[in-house]
Amino acid sequence: MVWNFLIQIVVSLALTAISYALSPHPKSETPKAAGLDEFDLPTAEEGRPIPVVFGTVLLRGPNVVWAGDLRVDPIRKKGGKK
Repeated sequence: MVWNFLIQIVVSLALTAISYALSPHPKSETPKAAGLDEFDLPTAEEGRPIPVVFGTVLLRGPNVVWAGDLRVDPIRKKGGKK
């Protein structure tokens, strides 16, 4: 009974090690911040009608005046000793 338990632990540890060894690992490059040109936001044009929507509708080309405060904030590490 004890041997079955120990065999299960050894097999599970071996399978865990094999799955970790075979799993893809991400590259260690630092991610770059997305620029405003990478967003697909609609723009406001003079003379273009502003649609009035009642209910749930999918707008293909909305006339948006303001889309948010898009800015980049640096990621700061907290903790650790210097």
